[in-house]
Amino acid sequence: MATQANEIALSTDLASMVVPQHLSVSTSPTTTFQSPPSSFAGSHLTRATTAPKHLKPFDTADIKILLLENVNQSGKDILTGQGYQVEALKTSLPEDQLIEKIRDVHVIGIRSKTKLTEKVLREAKNLIVIGCFCIGTNQVDLDYAAKHGIAVFNSPFANSRSVAELVIAEIIVLARQLGDRSNELHRGTWNKVSARCWEIRGKTLGIIGYGHIGSQLSVLAEAMGMQVIYYDVVNLMALGTARQVPTLKDLLNAADFVTCHVPELPETRNMIGTPQFEQMKNGSYLINASRGTVVDIPALINASRNGIIAGAALDVYPNEPGGNGDYFNNSLNSWGEDLRSLKNIILSPHIGGSTEEAQHAIGVEVSEALVRYINSGVTIGAVNFPEVNLRSLTQDEANHARVIYIHHNVPGVLRKVNEILGDHNVDKQITDNKGDVAYLMADISDVQTSDLKEISDNLEALSCKCQIVSHFHKLILAAARILTRVLY
Repeated sequence: MATQANEIALSTDLASMVVPQHLSVSTSPTTTFQSPPSSFAGSHLTRATTAPKHLKPFDTADIKILLLENVNQSGKDILTGQGYQVEALKTSLPEDQLIEKIRDVHVIGIRSKTKLTEKVLREAKNLIVIGCFCIGTNQVDLDYAAKHGIAVFNSPFANSRSVAELVIAEIIVLARQLGDRSNELHRGTWNKVSARCWEIRGKTLGIIGYGHIGSQLSVLAEAMGMQVIYYDVVNLMALGTARQVPTLKDLLNAADFVTCHVPELPETRNMIGTPQFEQMKNGSYLINASRGTVVDIPALINASRNGIIAGAALDVYPNEPGGNGDYFNNSLNSWGEDLRSLKNIILSPHIGGSTEEAQHAIGVEVSEALVRYINSGVTIGAVNFPEVNLRSLTQDEANHARVIYIHHNVPGVLRKVNEILGDHNVDKQITDNKGDVAYLMADISDVQTSDLKEISDNLEALSCKCQIVSHFHKLILAAARILTRVLY
């Protein structure tokens, strides 16, 4: 049985310091977790392997994890199986309650409704990692988190199939006006009509954003007999007989059904507004299951009333309630009543990825990423940190420790870190940076508990300074160190 390890985790208090807001972040990490095959495969040069050594950052009974918004049981089971203290709530929390809760936890797991702003994260003195049990991470201040040593993980494609299937269903429902017929019959009205009801075979589907969801949707739509075109800001290989078009206007001019699958960015805000509706074919349909800010809803209402579009399906909105209840009204969004009054419009409460299969997969994927980061410092899949990995320590490697040093990317830091580690045998080391944040991980051997305290103290005391621009455009000096962790 592996020796239970302890951690000395000391984070710098940078709460009062303002840092540059230009850290590049990724919204769609594509790195996979499989190790490449050995280049010595098939030869006599093989290395005996033993079970990995299970590093623990500190007494696992003391690791406190807060899960909000009804994270799937699969995720809870993985985290509790590590011996962590897990508190799971079914809803999000108001900001004041969230601030009170987050002060004591090392890990927080959220979905799309919880907003982890700078104001909230400033109070999270013990927080080392955030798990977003969803695709998006726009609900987290990724810059602030990175500059304060808080890694952020998400699940970029586990619910892609669920969203794609929902869109296929909405295409058929819109084409047959099934929503209106169902509502009429619920009210007791029999209204059997065929006017302006269509098969989807032979129709053209225009996909805006050909990523994980868009490409899966492309395959499903083609299997239903649809012709598929897509628009993306980068050139992407088409699946099947789909065809990329050079401009958004080209897509809008040609598509019978237009569906949006883009992230929330300044460039995608109101991406579909009055000018774009005017470019769409008369009698076409719009579907948005991406982000609520992508479509200008008042413009959609006008396009529907003027007959430019024959129907629409919306799963996301600019403002969404924090929990279930009778909240979808004009108090939430000023156009709420007008939207609800439209004919042949499907309104769903952000359920694109809400299937048992998707939520189970998301729970597993994000929880496993959290365990890897907490126990081993591995950042593969992080959206705001450089992606760094080292071979796991094994049971045979007694008296080994892993040092993790997160710091501002400034000259002189690595030299001073290696001066400290140079008193010991460094078995392996890796470092990388993402924008202004650098991440170093090193395994050292033949160390005792007393050595680890000395290493940690020396790393904490590094005198490297970096210049940081404040809100007032003044250069201030601050310690280069962001966070030190020692695992053994």
